[in-house]
Amino acid sequence: MIRQLMLTTILNHLVFSSCRFAVSLDAIHLGASPFIVGLLVTLFAVLPMLFSLSMGRLIDRVGMQRPMLIASSIMAAAAPIPFFIDGLTPLFAVSALVGSAFMVVHICMQNAAGLIGSAEERPQNFSLLALAFSTSGSLGPLMTGFAIDHIGYQNTFLALSVTPILSILLMGSGRIRLPASHVVPRSEAGKRKVAELFAYPELRTLFITSAIIATAWDMYMFVLPIYGRSIGLSASSIGLIIGAFSIATFAIRLSLPLLSRRIASWKVLSIAMLVGGSSFFLFPLVHSAALLMLLSFILGLGMGSAQPMVMSLVYNASPPGRAAEAVGVRSTLMHGSQTFIPLLFGAMGSALGVTPVFLVVAVSLTTGAWLQQRGSRR
Repeated sequence: MIRQLMLTTILNHLVFSSCRFAVSLDAIHLGASPFIVGLLVTLFAVLPMLFSLSMGRLIDRVGMQRPMLIASSIMAAAAPIPFFIDGLTPLFAVSALVGSAFMVVHICMQNAAGLIGSAEERPQNFSLLALAFSTSGSLGPLMTGFAIDHIGYQNTFLALSVTPILSILLMGSGRIRLPASHVVPRSEAGKRKVAELFAYPELRTLFITSAIIATAWDMYMFVLPIYGRSIGLSASSIGLIIGAFSIATFAIRLSLPLLSRRIASWKVLSIAMLVGGSSFFLFPLVHSAALLMLLSFILGLGMGSAQPMVMSLVYNASPPGRAAEAVGVRSTLMHGSQTFIPLLFGAMGSALGVTPVFLVVAVSLTTGAWLQQRGSRR
């Protein structure tokens, strides 16, 4: 079952990671300012911010199979829009539609990983799921960068519709079946209040921690293409740099089952934020593609070690029958940060350049590491 889950994740995450990368580069190619690029990145998160919680509750109520089929269909239809329509306008549609559809995929996949096996097996399940995300996150920008350089932007967007179509075919034929979940009756679901989840101290802390890490992750994806273009790197070089980040997340997640038995999960999160903060401090000082690849790899080691730990802890700390809702709350907070911070940093980048953006993210992560370590001592 976990292998089917990994395959479904890869097929759907490939189009998301590729579209986010291609949209940023195409916008820069069309002469968009950093603020417009930030707005496009923001659109990948704005609708998920608004609807993640309600979608989590819906998935708790109706299961995962139908929402997954609909989400894959939306991504397959949205990705090739720039092939048929020129200009910046279709990029806004791609950002909004692909981002919203992938929100459904993300909640379904995280919920499904928690349903497979026992509580003791969840760290391994989430590590394997994270490996799937790392695989597609690495291949997406890498293949997209080379595709843009060789077949152009429009043909690349058309090609991106292939993987979600494969996912639809496999799920529709019954070759991929998601695990059945405990379906919550509509009458019972209607009585639930999201504030109840924040009353759990462990869940509340996990929500905040994961939002900080996810924001830093997305800021890297937003700022790196702008910075790479500003120092004269090609699309394929930028794709290799981002690919190094994803390869590192893959490598560290291979060792997470062993790591989680030796180091406390909260300690892993603190170390991840400290490594991330140090990397962001160094980025604006580096102008070599090779050194940027090395820094991206180090950053990937830090960021990649955190997410599986967070998700395992969130699932274990969730009340019975509310796991998808808890994932939805986490997704809402994450997408809220991803909605407003790219706009802020895009405006900052337009006015001051990208160096202050790197530094602000670095300070946030470093401060978060200190606060996390202080909280764990208490």
